[in-house]
Amino acid sequence: MKPVLVVGAGPVGLMTALALKFYGIEFRSFEEDNAFSSDTKAGTILTRTVEAFRRYGVDKAVLSKALRLDEIGEIERATNQRRASVMTENLFDETRFPFVLNIPQHHLEPILAQGLEDLPEGWVNLRHKLIDFTQNEDGVVARFETPEGIKEVEGSYLLACDGGRSTVRTQLGIEVEGVSLDVRYMLVDIKVDLDKANPRDYPYLAYFADPAEWMILVRQPHCWRFLFPLAPGAEEATREELEAKVRHFVGDVTSLEVLNTVIYRVHHRIASKWRNDRVFLMGDAAHLITPMWALGLNTGVLDAINLPWRLAWVLRGWADDSLLNGYEREQQPLAAHGSGEMAEAARKLMGGETGEAKAMSGTDWANAMTRSLLGVKVDAEGAGDWSIVKTERTNLRVGDRIADMPVFDGQGGRTYLHDLCDDSFAALYFTDVRRRPDIPADTLPGLKSYVVSRWDAPLDSGFRDRALLDIGNKVRDKLGLGEDVVVLLRPDDHVAAILPMASADIEGLYKTIIGRK
Repeated sequence: MKPVLVVGAGPVGLMTALALKFYGIEFRSFEEDNAFSSDTKAGTILTRTVEAFRRYGVDKAVLSKALRLDEIGEIERATNQRRASVMTENLFDETRFPFVLNIPQHHLEPILAQGLEDLPEGWVNLRHKLIDFTQNEDGVVARFETPEGIKEVEGSYLLACDGGRSTVRTQLGIEVEGVSLDVRYMLVDIKVDLDKANPRDYPYLAYFADPAEWMILVRQPHCWRFLFPLAPGAEEATREELEAKVRHFVGDVTSLEVLNTVIYRVHHRIASKWRNDRVFLMGDAAHLITPMWALGLNTGVLDAINLPWRLAWVLRGWADDSLLNGYEREQQPLAAHGSGEMAEAARKLMGGETGEAKAMSGTDWANAMTRSLLGVKVDAEGAGDWSIVKTERTNLRVGDRIADMPVFDGQGGRTYLHDLCDDSFAALYFTDVRRRPDIPADTLPGLKSYVVSRWDAPLDSGFRDRALLDIGNKVRDKLGLGEDVVVLLRPDDHVAAILPMASADIEGLYKTIIGRK
């Protein structure tokens, strides 16, 4: 079988490579630079991305080098008063990771790359610049400029994770819709003691809103990061001017050192097509989003959650190629009209251009779900029914990401709902295991069935190995499910179906989803 070709090794490219490794799919990764990122870039990782770290095996490595925070502060700069903080403690029964992370991108990328170090030589390639590619019915052929000369590589599919100036997108002639605003942000990393010598007690992630001059303050593991808008036409500030601006924001401090700076241009641009036969656009190659509320990199990771399992099912021979079409159908609206529009609303809100962002109009729980990206609902049925903003608690719906709650297996061990669908569709039959329900045997590749019951499975029931104990019906009640209901989960934690057991043909539905009916 030809390997999947992954062009670009930024965060989305690395996450995609880690996903393919997790699913046991042979791939080749290519990066034109001679090292992983050393730039001062994105620095906040949302909860949904941390869940992807767990699935792809790098969560512990990342968490050991990151700062965890349970508050996203919204502060009125004129009064220095908190006005609408997002408290991730509201996510405690939603996820194993009820927090967001601060870690700069140039620290994150080497950690992700370490997760690929045990692969055979030649799977991960630096100093390989894509020149061009061709595709046919059997695969893709890409040419790279390398230190040893031109190299030609054959693959089954090509995944373009090569950034906002994507060579792949350009060569395909895919148009980008949207705007690049005449707005620039300056990001500055500062060495300053705001903990002891000059205690400020700001949240580790704080948004200071002000119509005249807003600012975002981020506590990174080793420094403080400031992000603020540049005046139109303004030149890049000198280090002395930056130090003065920081003191203007946080008050006088005993010492201050500028470590790094970078200027961002603000974009809201979405590729008109994300698939061209055997080529897929991902991350910034597919969507450039205003860097507000950490929606740039983290929206790209949603792509690396959605597409790889589909490729795995197709390349294993379990699914028809049509399964891959769901990637663009589900992810494009989330980026274009979900993350993109939410980030733009946040940008305007910070500068006092609008009254209130819809994303912050719900309950405390709903706001935490939205800002952590745990509230994403994908268009699983192709009916245009998707959302990225939560405003209130609702019962579990098709397309929702299911809460990652614990249950207990037949050996007495604790497992979590997301574990059940790490590399499989999982059919969860919420019923009374004592009644020995009619549950299909696990005969279809990629589909496993479980009984979820508040009654422990008797040893003579025949279900001990496939029964999960739901103490006090906590899981069923939280999800808002009735009795004798089956929930079909996809390998990305999203709900594919919710049906009464009496009329459910889960095997038939699964075959329809994967195109093998």
